[in-house]
Amino acid sequence: MASSLSKKKKAFMGMPAPLGYVPGLGRGATGFTTRSDIGPARESGDISDERHAPPPQKKKEDEPEEDDEDLNDANYDEEFGYGGSLFKNDPYEKDDEEADAIYEAIDKRQDEKRKDRREKRFKEEVEKFRQERPKIQQQFSDLKRKLTDVSYDEWLTIPEVGDARNKRQRNPRAEKLTPIPDSVLAKSGMLNQETTVLNPMEQKFGGITSSISGLSTPDIDMKKIGQARNTLMDMKLTQVSDSVSGQTVVDPKGYLTDLQSMLPNYGGDINDIKKARLLLKSVRETNPNHPPAWIASARLEEVVGKMQAARNLIMKGTEQCPKSEDVWLEAARLLPQDISKGIVAQAVKQLPNSVKLWIKAADLETELKAKKKVFRKALENIPNSVKLWKAAIELEEEEDARIMLSRAVECCSQSVDLWLALARLETYENARKVLNKARENIPTDRQIWIMAAKLEEANGNLNMVDKIIDRAIKSLEANRVDINRDQWLSDAVECEKSNNVKTCQAIIRNVIGIGLDEEDQIDTWTEDAENCTQQSAYECARAIYAHALSVYPSKRDLWLAAAYFEKDNGKRESLETLLQKAVAHCPKAEVLWLMAAKSRWLADDVQGARGILAQAFGANPNSEEIWLAAVKLESENKEYERARKLLAKACHNAPTGRVFMKSAKLEWQLNELDRALQIVDQGLESFGDFAKLWMMKGQLLEQKVMIDRAREAYQEGLRKCPASIDLWLLYSNLELRQNQVIRARSILEKGRSRNPKNELLWLHSIRLEVNADNRAIALNQMARAMQECPNSGVLWAEAIFLESKPQRKTKSIDALKVCEHDANVLLAVSNLFWSERKIQKAREWLNRTVKLEPDLGDAWAYLYKFEKTHGTEEQQNDVRQKCIQAEPRHGEQWTKISKAIENWKMKTEDILVKCANAIQIPT
Repeated sequence: MASSLSKKKKAFMGMPAPLGYVPGLGRGATGFTTRSDIGPARESGDISDERHAPPPQKKKEDEPEEDDEDLNDANYDEEFGYGGSLFKNDPYEKDDEEADAIYEAIDKRQDEKRKDRREKRFKEEVEKFRQERPKIQQQFSDLKRKLTDVSYDEWLTIPEVGDARNKRQRNPRAEKLTPIPDSVLAKSGMLNQETTVLNPMEQKFGGITSSISGLSTPDIDMKKIGQARNTLMDMKLTQVSDSVSGQTVVDPKGYLTDLQSMLPNYGGDINDIKKARLLLKSVRETNPNHPPAWIASARLEEVVGKMQAARNLIMKGTEQCPKSEDVWLEAARLLPQDISKGIVAQAVKQLPNSVKLWIKAADLETELKAKKKVFRKALENIPNSVKLWKAAIELEEEEDARIMLSRAVECCSQSVDLWLALARLETYENARKVLNKARENIPTDRQIWIMAAKLEEANGNLNMVDKIIDRAIKSLEANRVDINRDQWLSDAVECEKSNNVKTCQAIIRNVIGIGLDEEDQIDTWTEDAENCTQQSAYECARAIYAHALSVYPSKRDLWLAAAYFEKDNGKRESLETLLQKAVAHCPKAEVLWLMAAKSRWLADDVQGARGILAQAFGANPNSEEIWLAAVKLESENKEYERARKLLAKACHNAPTGRVFMKSAKLEWQLNELDRALQIVDQGLESFGDFAKLWMMKGQLLEQKVMIDRAREAYQEGLRKCPASIDLWLLYSNLELRQNQVIRARSILEKGRSRNPKNELLWLHSIRLEVNADNRAIALNQMARAMQECPNSGVLWAEAIFLESKPQRKTKSIDALKVCEHDANVLLAVSNLFWSERKIQKAREWLNRTVKLEPDLGDAWAYLYKFEKTHGTEEQQNDVRQKCIQAEPRHGEQWTKISKAIENWKMKTEDILVKCANAIQIPT
């Protein structure tokens, strides 16, 4: 037996485990944690339980002490490692603190030096990582933006994300097998058998009729059942109908309203209601004479839908607080109208001097006669209530109202409104007497004086208006009333709106200078006039300008502001009258002379315009602007010989580069190319740095098909005027027309080197590469251009359509973020919407563009083209009229047509039509 046990005993039992042995590692049982892995179950500061601790070992005297090094990760320090500081057990003194502060300051200083470089390197690494591995959110950003176009109905039709499997597949359960009884099996077996013998019961009673008496199946008449049901429904409906008229007495809307009123409107917690009810009950019991407690309690019950409880509470409140006006008013509000009358009657007995109760009593009455009776009874008790008098007078006819107002001003002599109302109903003489009495009773109110001035103006006594306003200012100052300038100006605006223009002007003249320092007058008056213009108070603004010009007649800017005001809001006669006064006071102001001449010319008074310009020559003999205006006047009226003579005199008396240019342009327009070239050469002898003369020379030579001489002219012009961008562009275009793409590219590159950060040179360089089918180079050029000119609207507009169609919307959003108020970007976005056939959005953005920059002719051309394609004739005419009024001068497509020499006679409308026909519908 012992030998068998010794054979069964394993050889490794009782032996120490080999080095590195882990129990259960061979069968994979290592996924658990024991106490030895996570440490003891007590904190480090707990009192140790040494009952089962091993006895301390005595150290040998000659054995050196070894520091117990704690290798726990929590004890690791980046500076000192696991062991901690060398002097961690020494006391921390003040010297140590100072030394630590110094070292910390040094470390902070060193860190600040490296901060910018470190942050820049981190930012570059992050950007590089984002480019290499973009987020899913960035990859689907364009698709997310399209969600803004999803309608609410489309959003609702999106299916919910969920498991598409059926319930059995999502929640698999073990199949339950229930054994079938033997009877079921036997019955199913009998059904499949064929029987050839009849049952005796079936032979006796037949196969259908039951053998038990009383159980035979009766015949069911379904028609009679339906008739019985209809009869029953008819009886129920008859019970709620009127037997006389035959109409139902049940109001469907009222019935639904009653059902709705039965539901509690309060959607909060019921516990909050109970708490509030308990608190209010405590307040009522503590102080039963406190009206707000009763009102709050009633409103609480009203909110939760218990109207009867609310009415009961408020009635108790009227008993406890009979002298509270608010409680009675609340009771009248909560109770039905027929009961409210009685409640208000009791209330006015308790409080006969309450104005609100009397007004409530009148409101509860439905007949006009009863309302008047209530108000008259109220006025017997409270004769000095202005509110009651106003309410009572509103119910009366004009004659009765006048009589009542006469009594009202006696009882309420301090009410300005009653005095003014009485004055309006009286005749002229009586109204003057009423206003005089009103001034005696209320000497500190300005409205009475203004009413008196209006009265005199309405009756034709215009001389009295200024006197009354002047006396009003003096009287109010004598009574120590502060003259508020802004209030008087607002009164002037109101007077103009009521067609009392003379009163308005008198107020402006007497009040406009009050409380202003001399150095602030011009700016303040200009601002006041602009504010009045914004309020459409044009007479007030005109009066302010007139007063300002009377004080400062030699101020050119004031005359200009007044002239522009008359041009925009006045008539031609008033503008010409103003300009005549302006040139008399400021004869050296050329712009005033030119405005006067242009006004006459627009009125088809050419002789008058010539006369004004002749006077302008007398005042400004060497003025370039006046010379050129005279030339334009003659050339517009086809007096070309007179224009030539004027230009010849101008070149002799007031020689400037612009005068020579205009003279050469006139000859060019008349197709006198040789004479034009001669004048250009004369001008270049004296004004060699005038770039437009070099441009004209090159264009004239190019028109005469002298390409080499034109090229030389451009080269010479660029040596004299290297900063002229238009000259660089004309030279490059000349080479492009000669199919010299490489030379044109080098010219533009040279222009960019001479004029860095110029958007137009970059734009033409990009277009050159696009036209040469070098799309990759064009994109590279665009990227470089964006770096030099990040805020350029024309470059962003070009970049939008340089992208492929799916990327244009994203690029347009980026462009709007950078150049939100740039007309070129707005025009490009409008064309983008047009290319996507979003008609309404395209129209809105095109209108925004022309409103933001009315001088951009391209925007008007695209808008007119758009309306011709998608709009009505009325919309086309509207765009055409607005464009003529705006008179645009700029725009790439616009200037190609307007500055073409063969189109020099074209008006704005003709240029608009031709430009719209020339541009292409965006795709």
